[in-house]
Parts: sequence; C-alpha cells; structure tokens
Amino acid sequence: MSSKLIRGTFILTLGTILSKVLGLLYVIPFYAIIGGKEQAALYQFGYVPYTIFISIATAGVPLAVSKYISKYNALEEYAVGRRLFRSGMVVMLATGIFSFLAMYVLSPWFAELVLRGADSEHSFTVEDVTLVMRAVSFALIIIPIMSLIRGFFQGHQSMGPSAVSTVVEQIARIAFLLAGAYVVLYVLKGSVVTAISVATFAAFIGGIASLIILLWYWQKRKRGLNELLEFDKGTIEVSISDMYKEIIVYALPFVLVGIANPLFQFIDQITFNRAMAEAGKSAEALGSLGILNFTTHKLVIIPVSLATAFALTLVPLVTESYVKGDRQIMFRQLNQTFQVLLFITMPAAIGLALLAEPMYTAFYGYDEYGAQVLRTYAPVSILFALYAVTAAILQGINEQRYTILSLLTGLLVKLSLNIPLIKAFGTEGAVYATALGYTVSIMINFFVIKRFAYYPFKLVVRRSLLIIIFNVLMAVPVFFAYKGLLYLLSPETRMQSVLLIIVCAGIGGIVYAYLGLKSGLADRLFGDRLGKIKQKLRI
Repeated sequence: MSSKLIRGTFILTLGTILSKVLGLLYVIPFYAIIGGKEQAALYQFGYVPYTIFISIATAGVPLAVSKYISKYNALEEYAVGRRLFRSGMVVMLATGIFSFLAMYVLSPWFAELVLRGADSEHSFTVEDVTLVMRAVSFALIIIPIMSLIRGFFQGHQSMGPSAVSTVVEQIARIAFLLAGAYVVLYVLKGSVVTAISVATFAAFIGGIASLIILLWYWQKRKRGLNELLEFDKGTIEVSISDMYKEIIVYALPFVLVGIANPLFQFIDQITFNRAMAEAGKSAEALGSLGILNFTTHKLVIIPVSLATAFALTLVPLVTESYVKGDRQIMFRQLNQTFQVLLFITMPAAIGLALLAEPMYTAFYGYDEYGAQVLRTYAPVSILFALYAVTAAILQGINEQRYTILSLLTGLLVKLSLNIPLIKAFGTEGAVYATALGYTVSIMINFFVIKRFAYYPFKLVVRRSLLIIIFNVLMAVPVFFAYKGLLYLLSPETRMQSVLLIIVCAGIGGIVYAYLGLKSGLADRLFGDRLGKIKQKLRI
C-alpha cells in the first residue's frame, strides 16, 4: 500500500481524533454549565442549520480542491492548481458573505420550522432560537477561505496543516465557548439563551484561530510550493470558466456528502416534535431531541473520525491512481482502507454499545433513557464511517453523480420512515430510520464501485467476516466482565462509571489486540512494524 496513504491518513487521523476528543470532552463542563437536555437541544437548533450552510458555503472545497490539484499535479501541470487557488480566495470570500447573510435573514423561518409541534410550556421561543442561529452564522464569513487553504495543502498531499489547524480551531472554539457561557450565566447573571448564543458564536473565534495557523503554514512553505512551478510542463491551458465548471462537478457531490449527517439530523429536528406529540409524548419531546441530536450523537460520532481522515486522504490518491490507469494500486488502496476502517471502527462501536450506561454517566450524569438511546445508536457509527469512505471513493473514480443519487435515496428513506418509527419506538425510532437510510445509501455506493471501478470485494468480504468473529470473541468477555463488576461498582456515579469503562475497555482491547496480532491480520493491515511488538509479547 502507498506509504503516502498510511502517512497522510495517520496525520489526519491524529488531528481529527484529537479534534473529536476535544469536541467530546468539552460537553462535560458545557452540559453542566447550561443545565440539561433541553438547553442542549437549543444549542443544536443553531448548530445543525449552521453545519448545512457551512457545507454549502465551502462547496466541498477541501476535497474538491484537493482532487483537482492532485489531478493536475500528477500531470505535472502545477500552474493550473495555483491559478485555482488565487481565484478561489475571492470566490470563497464572496460565498462566505452570501451564506452568512442568507442564514442570518432566514433564521426566524428555521426557528419556526424546528419548533413546530413543541410543547409551549417546555420549549424556547422563536426569538430564542433565532438569536442562537444568528450568533453562529458569523462563522460562515471566515470558514470558506480556511477550507480552500486546507484543500490546497491536501492536494499537494500535505496533511499536517489541515490536522494542526483543525486542532487549534477546536481548542480556540472550546475555550471561548466554555468561558463565555460561564461568564454570562454565573458572573453577569444573564439568561441561558444568551449563554448559548455566545457558545455558538465561538465557531467564529475558532475559525479565526485556524486561519492564522494556515496562513503561517503558507508563509513557511511558500518557497517550496513556488519551486514546483519551475517544473511545470505548461502543456495544458485551462480557462477560469472551465476550471470552475470542473470544480463544480467535483464539489456538488462533496457538498451533499458533507451535509449528509446534518441533513439526517435536520429531518429529526423538523419531524421529531410533531411525531412525539402525535404519540402523546410532547412534554418529553425537547429533552429527548437533546439526547438524540446532542448527547448521544457526540459519543457516536467519535468512531467516525477515522473514516473522515480516510476520506480526506483517499480522494487525491485514488484520483491519481485512476488518472494514471493503475487499477492494481487503486485496488490495494481500497482493500487497505476498508479493512483498517472496519478493524478499528467496529470494536469502538460495539464497545460503546456494551458500555453505554457508564459512558453516558461519565459524560453527562446518570440517565437511564439516555443510555438506552446510546446503546441503540452506537452501531450506527459503522454506517456513518462506511458512507463517508464509499462516497469519497465515488469522487475518486469520477462517479460523483451516483453520490447524489445515493444520498437523496437515503434521505427519502429517512424522511418516509421517521415519523411512523418515532411514533412506534420513541427516540429510538429516529435512530432506526437513520440506520435504514444510511444502509440504502451505502448499498448504492457499493454497487457503483463494483460496476464502474471493477473492484473485487471478495477479499474485503472474507476479512470482514474475520473481523466480525474477532469482535464477537472480544464482546463476550467484556459483557461478562461488565456484568460481574456491576456487583461492585455502580454506573449511576461518575467515578465508578469511569472505572467500569477503564477495566472493561482494557479487557476488550487486550483480547482484540491479541486476536489481531496472533492471526496476522494486524500485520497485513498495518505493516511489518508490528513484528517487533509481537516478538516482545511472544505472540
């Protein structure tokens, strides 16, 4: 397998996981500061539309630009990518300002939409939700430019700037979010709506910090990037209009992939209150929506970090292999990607499901219903990861149109089933609808990869079965260890929950690592470097 894929994936994975871990850990103090599930739902009311707008504003820039630049760099036409970068800065600034104005103006309409059907005694007002949405909309001004610079570096297969800027962005955002919310509520004695508005405005502060880091990297590497222009062949002349036509073709599917998860969440926001009201549960709707779209989602999304990093790294490399017509290298890259993805994501998802009760308590305090939803939701993270990677592969093999088809079909399944399943199963019904929607999208993506890339799935299927067996063998001792420890420790207290997690996760990790090393599967996935570890452990 290409060392660039391993190295690039490792760097982006590290940066993405650090960012996601920070994004998970901050919810512990933030949840305590704002005071509960309904306040968390208000926070998500602002963030879900923002995520949709930011994906549209950036137009899939990091992946689309990285693919475009990688393609022409492979042809030694370095000047084409540089022209795109220069003109793209202007376009992204204009796009960001337009998106900011659109979200700012449309916030009252979105607020009315998400509050429809909510219990008036327990919900926030349209004005409250509007204020939160408008506070986060300012980040739209800065994020598109930042995304363009990240895409430029990724197109040159330089993943460090993206990884570092992502972590810095998260640190700056979280610091401002926690400090701002605390000062408003406990120093200034302000309202929770104002505190949450300040918290969502933190996205703008994080964007500024990230942009500063990226500009520093640009100055540091400018000389080396300019030296590439000396080797430019100059045989291909691409006009600005043709350049953006190609970028739009690349970008539109990336936009849809980027907003896939927020769109699924947005469907929950506009249907959940009504479905719960029809089921006679309107009083608990807002708190349950907070559990679904904030507390449990924050935990479930962590195993998807690897998939996100693979998607960012995979596209330019698969594009390069595809453009050069080297299918064998491309097949090896895809084999490695699918196997590593499942090898890491599956045990994380299963472990999260088995330890749902202490995990939820450790982060948010004891909530039996929250743990129940988390247990149901955890395995869906495998589908999130598979969708991200399969959609990225479709970009790499120039079959973007089917990405649109697969996502729209999955969203249609979600929209059709969400209300009846919520009425039948409560909050977990929304999880079932999400799982079915993602499954349909993934199956379409698999079919397209098989049909147009002629990719043989036999090896991945065999290895997947082996990985499933290993996970079953891991889950059994973890399950019994957890049940046994319940006689000594309680998942209703935070410290004892942490002990339960450490012990049970440790047992699962040891068993799974032993199986992977003993079978040789880990060696085939991660290389011969594990040989030294096996010798020391005498495996």
